[in-house]
Amino acid sequence: MASRTNTMDIRALKCFILAAELGSVTHAAGELGIVQSALSRKIQMIEQELGCTLFTRLPRGIQLTPAGRRFLDRARRIVREVEFARTDLKDGAGDVEGEVTLGLSPTLAPMLAPDCLAQVGADFPGIQLKIVEGFSSTLLDLLLTGRIDLAVLTNPPRTAMLQQEPAVSEEILVVTPPGARGIQPSFSLDDLCNEPVVVTSGLRIVIEDQLRKHGRRLEVAAEVDSVEAIRRMVLRGQAITLMPASTFQQDVNGRRLDAFHVANVNLHRMLVIAQPLSGRDTPAIRQVAEALARQFSSLSDEGVFRLPQRQPRKAAAPKAPRSRS
Repeated sequence: MASRTNTMDIRALKCFILAAELGSVTHAAGELGIVQSALSRKIQMIEQELGCTLFTRLPRGIQLTPAGRRFLDRARRIVREVEFARTDLKDGAGDVEGEVTLGLSPTLAPMLAPDCLAQVGADFPGIQLKIVEGFSSTLLDLLLTGRIDLAVLTNPPRTAMLQQEPAVSEEILVVTPPGARGIQPSFSLDDLCNEPVVVTSGLRIVIEDQLRKHGRRLEVAAEVDSVEAIRRMVLRGQAITLMPASTFQQDVNGRRLDAFHVANVNLHRMLVIAQPLSGRDTPAIRQVAEALARQFSSLSDEGVFRLPQRQPRKAAAPKAPRSRS
């Protein structure tokens, strides 16, 4: 009996991951330097081996199916574990020490900084980790000028000056006051582009770049570069906004805010762990990068980067009929 060829090697998994993150087989093939048909065949072979469809083909690009989203989390974890093993063997068993400065955005710092500091402190007490907060454009400048060692960037430009390791592709959702949308399950593209929104300047650039492929743009009521200020505006019923799924997840889970997909468009931000190629490359920096990658993998497994399962709101109890006595 002929042996079965294993199609899901690390290379095939990396091809699938990049196609999922870019939302396009064409763009992924270009980044990988292979022809589109070859990449499509790799994805089809993985789908055949798994026995399920991983992507829905859209008029422009591709979108992960629910099974594809689940498999993406596992594929990332497999690739990261292999990379972690390589880093671990490369650094050896000696003590790792040194200073590392890490840049995080305002939407990520509250979620990543506490556990990252705790994990690095527990595993590598010789590392002095400093965290700097800033928007992605600011962090990119700090990286390229050598003022920080690592950063998590949002949809950074492709440049030969950075080493970029994709961490997660996170859906961008419409966030509204509770009940403002009624029973509608999602926003259409028309709904979104006709509704004035409050948004940060950085996210506006990311979203409008993706909407431009559909010939559309946002109706922006105001740019506010404070995530907490936007949160309070939405809580008070003053505005609706667009935010990554993780940003207001506690409020969405607590029913203080509602969140919705945008139908038929792949609005997302790609989070990348970036390091300047001309900068320092020390065991301490590599271990902090690995701690971040593991943290992203764990949070992804917990569903932090996805819209929570929506539970129907409880209907108000009917009033008791008034007695006629």
